[in-house]
Amino acid sequence: MTISGTTSGPELLVELDRTAPAPLHHQLVNGLRDAIRSGRLTPHTRLPSTRVLAADLGVSRRLVVDAYSQLVAEGFLLSRHGSGTRVATVDTASAPERATAEPPRYDVDFLPGSPDLSSFPRHAWLRALRQGLADLESDAFGYVAPQGLISARVAIADYLRRTRGVLADPQHIVICSGATQAIALLAQTLRGTPLAMEDPGFWLHRKILQHNGINPIPVPIDDEGLDVAALSTSGATAVLTTPAHQSPTGVVLSAARRTALVEWARAGHLVIEDDYDAEYRYDRAPVGALQGIAPDRVVYVGSTSKTLAPGLRIGWMVLPAHLVYAATLSKGLADTGSSVMDQVALAQFLTSGGYDRHLRQMRRRYQVRRNALLRALARHLPDATVLGAAAGVHLTVRFPDGFPIDDIVAHAARMRIRVEPLAPCYAEPATAPPGLMLGYANLSESQIERGVRELARALD
Repeated sequence: MTISGTTSGPELLVELDRTAPAPLHHQLVNGLRDAIRSGRLTPHTRLPSTRVLAADLGVSRRLVVDAYSQLVAEGFLLSRHGSGTRVATVDTASAPERATAEPPRYDVDFLPGSPDLSSFPRHAWLRALRQGLADLESDAFGYVAPQGLISARVAIADYLRRTRGVLADPQHIVICSGATQAIALLAQTLRGTPLAMEDPGFWLHRKILQHNGINPIPVPIDDEGLDVAALSTSGATAVLTTPAHQSPTGVVLSAARRTALVEWARAGHLVIEDDYDAEYRYDRAPVGALQGIAPDRVVYVGSTSKTLAPGLRIGWMVLPAHLVYAATLSKGLADTGSSVMDQVALAQFLTSGGYDRHLRQMRRRYQVRRNALLRALARHLPDATVLGAAAGVHLTVRFPDGFPIDDIVAHAARMRIRVEPLAPCYAEPATAPPGLMLGYANLSESQIERGVRELARALD
């Protein structure tokens, strides 16, 4: 059996079996004909020269010339002097198409957690990539350490120290594919550990923990954030929390609760701090990260999903020393390391000041859109209680008991408006109060007004 690996023209999967009774000429003709009929060779594709294909297949050139000539005569190939031999346009046999549902398209998409995707700094990112690549050693294109490039870890450490008060040793940082992978890697590292999670909390993180063998213990949230007293009696030895801007309620952990949580951690427990939406604060001064108070008892998790784009899949963990090896091992086994190109661009973007400039611009833009959403809710849904307005890129809206949330969500979808119910964020969705999460960062002011107005009409 011989398979072509041509050096001129496309590589062809043509099998010639010298033990078969069929002549090689017939095998080649049938193989090329089948490739054209099945669509593997598309119309206008240039085939290798007869000399090259004969050499690749280990046959005489005359055999290939005769095969091409026969297929030209049959109308499967076109041969013109000076342009070589190309595939003709013929009807192809294709498998019956399976009925697949197209993803819904929305005119107004209140998806929570999405930044303004159209504002991704394309030119600045490309410039950062070019500058970073210019100084990059060739060895960096090989299999790098699973922790990530040292230059990227240093840049992240410097940024976190400056803006979040994180005591970040680059040797204790693991770069990963977003906060989602960070939670998965930590679940693998802490498998068997009784781990608590805020209730309500981010539904995807709960699913990730469960998928990795951890059934998180729910700990309630109130107006001061995580109930640390309930955590202390829960039997958990680790907790996943969002103290700077609780997901999904937007509550900021109070000073008294922060002190209590740090004391709980120092008593031999572990805090996983998901610094969710910490970059976007509008009505109050930023709150520093818990990790800066107890770096040996707190795992700090962050990403660029809300600041740049979730499609980048860039995140990081700042780990206590005793967890670095295990988390790095899990990362290495997961994918051997994150994209070098993305790390290079991020490092340059951070050190050049481009990241800070982008964040300042987006804060101004998001505050305008947040205010537009608050006005629209006050005008069209005055009975709603709004949570989380001080920071972030979404609002949580709660309604009186008995409010027909499911009907509103279904009606909105028919009007090509997406809204996310609050219930999936609860450990027991059936007990959740009626509410919605409304993301506003990726919407214009006119879209926000229209979307809320349609929600109000649904009630009528």
